[in-house]
Amino acid sequence: MDSLLILSVTAGAFLLAGFVKGVIGLGLPTVAIGLLGLVMSPAQAAAILVVPSLVTNIWQLVTGGDVLLLTRRLWPMLAGVCVGTFIGATMLPANNGQAGTWLGVALIVYAALGLVKVHFRVPRRAETWLGLIVGFLTGAATVATGVFVLPGVPYITALDFDRHRMVQALGLSFTVSTVTLALALAYQDQIHASVAWPALIALGVALIGMWLGQMLRVKIKAETFRLFFFLGLLLLGAHLALRGLL
Repeated sequence: MDSLLILSVTAGAFLLAGFVKGVIGLGLPTVAIGLLGLVMSPAQAAAILVVPSLVTNIWQLVTGGDVLLLTRRLWPMLAGVCVGTFIGATMLPANNGQAGTWLGVALIVYAALGLVKVHFRVPRRAETWLGLIVGFLTGAATVATGVFVLPGVPYITALDFDRHRMVQALGLSFTVSTVTLALALAYQDQIHASVAWPALIALGVALIGMWLGQMLRVKIKAETFRLFFFLGLLLLGAHLALRGLL
């Protein structure tokens, strides 16, 4: 495959993925890998994704307010993510199509409930034990599918944060998931120096896209953000389900 074509597709994919992430707080891995899959293997796409995903997640995390306070509340889930990812890396097949299909179906159902305004809440007294379970399952699902969203995203949205705090909480969760997934990929010898240049291009355009998306999020109303958020989850779920079936 021509290297210029690969770099062009990489730049376009991460510009769009960064914009989506800036607006709704998630979607960068799915959009990017879905487009990169046209010109390279899933393993190569995942390796390029690590740096831009990590940096954009950290940016999303630190621009939202008190990180320490948020970490204190979400630590059970974050610990579960680490354990689930490392156990999953040794026991589960990576990028499992069937797992991705079911994950997509579950996400479609959750997004549909959100669009009709069915709202879930997690009692504060249940956050410790439920967060550990949710984190573990999210880590295992990340290894099997390469996507960080379930059941972590529904759990975070059920904690009743405002939209900007929720986006920051997603950034914290995704940062931990990205680091642990990167370690798992390194352990499996999937990260090589050959992806350094595409990864740097991906990082630059992803930051530009994310900046543009954040400007839009600040200007839209809370109800419009909610609509965009659940529509984004619906499209993400459809993509995962169809990718596993085709």
